[in-house]
Amino acid sequence: MTDTSAQTLCDLEPTTDNLHAEVVQGLQRTQKTLPSKFLYDRRGSQLFDRICELEEYYPTRTELAIMRKHAGEMASHFGPRCLLIEYGSGSSLKTRLLLDHLEDPVGYVPVDISRAHLLEAAARLSKSYPDVEMLPVCADFTEPFEIPESRRDAARRVGFFPGSTIGNFTKPQSVGLLDNISEMIDGGGLLIGVDLKKDTQTLTRAYNDRHGVTAAFNLNVLRRLNRELDADFSVEAFRHEARYEPALGRVEMHLVSRADQVVRIRGRAFAFRRGESIHTENSHKFSLEDFRDIAAQAGLSVERVWLDEKRLFSVQYLVQT
Repeated sequence: MTDTSAQTLCDLEPTTDNLHAEVVQGLQRTQKTLPSKFLYDRRGSQLFDRICELEEYYPTRTELAIMRKHAGEMASHFGPRCLLIEYGSGSSLKTRLLLDHLEDPVGYVPVDISRAHLLEAAARLSKSYPDVEMLPVCADFTEPFEIPESRRDAARRVGFFPGSTIGNFTKPQSVGLLDNISEMIDGGGLLIGVDLKKDTQTLTRAYNDRHGVTAAFNLNVLRRLNRELDADFSVEAFRHEARYEPALGRVEMHLVSRADQVVRIRGRAFAFRRGESIHTENSHKFSLEDFRDIAAQAGLSVERVWLDEKRLFSVQYLVQT
């Protein structure tokens, strides 16, 4: 089954040269940065799946609860014979809730930057849904890419962007990404997970779990750079830190240097002072009004919002205006 998925794979996986160029650019900045997409190699994707199961990490279980309660209603907005396109598909756990309720879906296009993780998830889904054509795409979904042609004509394209991943981007980046997605769905709709503003304690706990899984996930990017870019990071010389920045409305993840040190990447030296950090990820939190404004700037309007009882999280259905 994996072989079948591999044969239909659209492989646009970024090369190590792409990785190297973005890493060098980020580490040259005053506030050193790494793009959050590089957290998701195979091991990083596996660790993130474990994060989603943690007691402290409310987004996944809350979004799942919303979808379990309202999946039928969500699917009714899609209509029959849709082509479902999932951005940042990961393990595709939430996708099953939609596929169970969709009327005669013609195909599923999971898009993920982690090739191995993508193929494994597509193979599992293919066994469970043999009548749904699997069209996996390994790509950086923040960049435009072509949607594969399905064997059957789709009545419409519908995007699925769960997990509050939209919060990883700044407002201008979010508008640009939603604009790209709007072009891809071409008159269809977009079902998107949007994390909401809440108390600092809940947010801090969610990104600093007591089992250290989030720390391992964050630090894993250094192991990836050592493996793929011939870097010499000492992983033990950095520590994970996640903090909420209320003025910016976001949780920031950092890797903080424990000492003065020099790291080399393909022979190029980068100096770190003790306490200096690499900013690896943002997780913005929104009010419903905040996100409605961002969607509007991308030419999308919010048609429906589903919330949990505590209003921790939202799943929203957007259409083109």
